[in-house]
Amino acid sequence: MLVVDHPIVAHRLSVLRAVETDNATFRTIMGELSAFVAYEALRDLRTAEHRIDTPMATDVACQRVSEMVLLVPILRAGLGMIPAIQEVLPLTEVAHVGLRRDEETLLPTVYLERLPRDLSGRRVIICDPMLATGGSLVRVCDLVKERGATEIHALCLIASQPGLDLFCSHHPTVKVACVAVDQDLNEHGFIVPGLGDAGDRLFGPPA
Repeated sequence: MLVVDHPIVAHRLSVLRAVETDNATFRTIMGELSAFVAYEALRDLRTAEHRIDTPMATDVACQRVSEMVLLVPILRAGLGMIPAIQEVLPLTEVAHVGLRRDEETLLPTVYLERLPRDLSGRRVIICDPMLATGGSLVRVCDLVKERGATEIHALCLIASQPGLDLFCSHHPTVKVACVAVDQDLNEHGFIVPGLGDAGDRLFGPPA
């Protein structure tokens, strides 16, 4: 479990949480925080030696990322994390998974799944800004493990402690990274203090 702790991150998180933050600013800040989380969480990306010429020397040895990473945003809020993470990571592919949460049971059901058939040997990064009850993240991890993935990261922004406990009980080997862990959920399964509905704050309420 990695919690990215930095004054710059804390400042942006306060803006993200604030009720008066407009949609455009919310999208920008979510992207910046997503980039910070990806940067810290993926320090072990595989690299290979590359030879380059600089303005001052020829045939200089350097390292470049050699690993194609699969990003899996959980729709719809996870979409807000993807562009910024792609700016940080040199080699990415994207596969979408869409889930709906039953408002009474709080259990997720899959309505869209575009994962590759074989994920053996792939690094899979599941992107969901809010790890609330943990059910959605558990379900998507189940899906990618069924396809053979063994190296899985969950990148979030805010996690609830109950959701984190549930998720880790199902997938103890998955690496989770976020910028804050809040202690509570309300009766509707929203993180408290949290930031509200991340999808609505990114894109507006559903029609």
